Order: sequence, then structure tokens, then C-alpha cells
Amino acid sequence: MSRKRHNLYRIPIHLFFIILSCSFLIPLLMLLSISFTEEASIYEYGYRLFPRSLSTIAYEFVFRNPQQMVNAYGVTIYITLVGTFLSVLLMLMCAYSLSRKCFAYRKFVSGYLFFTMLFGGGLVPSYILTTQVLHLQDTLLVFILSGLVSAWNIFILRTLISNIPEAIIESAYIDGASEYRIFFSLVIPLSKPGIATIGLFCMVARWNEWMTALLYISKQELYPLQYLLQKILMNLETITNNMNSLPASVLNDFKVPSESVRMAMAVVAIGPMLLVIPFFQRYFVRGLVIGSVKG
Repeated sequence: MSRKRHNLYRIPIHLFFIILSCSFLIPLLMLLSISFTEEASIYEYGYRLFPRSLSTIAYEFVFRNPQQMVNAYGVTIYITLVGTFLSVLLMLMCAYSLSRKCFAYRKFVSGYLFFTMLFGGGLVPSYILTTQVLHLQDTLLVFILSGLVSAWNIFILRTLISNIPEAIIESAYIDGASEYRIFFSLVIPLSKPGIATIGLFCMVARWNEWMTALLYISKQELYPLQYLLQKILMNLETITNNMNSLPASVLNDFKVPSESVRMAMAVVAIGPMLLVIPFFQRYFVRGLVIGSVKG
């Protein structure tokens, strides 16, 4: 009887969180609705959860050059997958080394990494190094090598690996396993929550990357998705500003879908990431509490 009463008490709590979770979808549904709404309807009725008149003109404007958009998607997917894989691998290897008490220089390396979190070289030295020394401008390597390692993420992974019982690694040594075998066969499988969490952070950061393209990319075939969408938005603002000088009769007959295009670009940008995040969900919550409890 007490157990049934306890379950009855949990029903309002579950209903509350179900309603709260559904409310989080309202901005996304609003975004999708506005992107499919005619511009005139937006000006007349404002933002609505359900569009009064459907229109795909915003997506036609965004995809007016489909080959360029597909190419931008390909560039973004490539630098996201390759860059995230290399970033997580290098940071995990560095974190494993720092977690080993037998590593003689771990305090020096940790201090060096911490120093980079406090002070940076700045934009001008970075630009000179990238363009004049490494000659990475107008190449995909500039996306991958830029921000390849984060000291903060290394410290998070080091904390995770430090929680692995030392007896497991020592038993592997006794069985004759090498450092590489221990790292790939023991450390990586036991670090899945942290790897998924850091990997998700790196993936989102690289998917939203546009500053690197602004500084180092001049070829249109190397534009990533976010930078291409920004260029489309800038062209849209230019068209809108030029139309303000036209007669009122012309403006009434033709309106640039500025609001719906902005929302359509947001849908195009976030769509693929919404499909990726659920695969990390089961590890994400566990990865967020890395190092929160010390025994």
C-alpha cells in the first residue's frame, strides 16, 4: 500500500517535468513555423506557432544555389568529423599521460597547459603563423589544426582517467600489456562518458565554426556552412537596405523575406546536430558529473 501511495506522489512530479520538457520544444517549433510563413503574414500577424499561410520562399532563397549549399555541408561535415576525432584522440592521450603518477614531468606539463589558459598569443601572431609560416590559408587543414587541443578539456579528461582504479592498469602491466594496449583496450572503453561529452562539445564548436573561414578562406568551394549562411544573411541585409530607397509602390509589390529567411537559415544550421545529439545522450549526463564525487 505504501508503495502505491509513493507512486501516486510521483505522478504530479512526472507530469510537471513532461510539461516542462515539452515547453522547451516551443521555441524550436516557432522557429520552424516562421521559416515556412509568408513574409506578409509575419508583418500582419506577427510570430505564430502555427503559420496562417505556408510558403517555401525562404528556403528557395537559401538554396538558390544548391550546389554551393551541398558543398558547404560537405566541408562542414568533413572538418567536424575529422577535427573532432583528432582533437579527442590527442587530448585523451595527453590526459592519460598526465594521469600517470610515473610520468616525471606531469607537473611541468600541467603548469604549461594551465599557463595557456591564462595567456594567449593574440590574433595577429596567430594570423602570421598560419599564413606566413605554416601557409595554411585556403586549405582544409586550417579548420582542423585550428583549436585542435583545449587545455580545459585535457584537465577534464585527466580527472576522468584518474578515477580509473590503479589496480586495473597494474594488472594489465603484470599481464605484459604495453602502454598503447592499456590505452586503447582499457582507458578508452572505461572513458566513454567523458569521451562522449568532450566529443560533443568539440563537434558543436566545429559545426558552428565561421571565424576561421572569415580570416583564412577566400575560395568559395572551401566555405563551411556557417560562414556561407552568414554571407547569405549579409547579402540579404544589403538587398533590404537598397530597397529602402525604392518608391513605396514598388515596396508594396515586392518584399524580401528577411524574417523567414533568418529562421530558415537557423533551421538549416541546427538540423543535422539535432540528429546527432541523441546518440550522445546516454553518456552525456554521466560525463557532466566527472570528478564531482571524490572517494
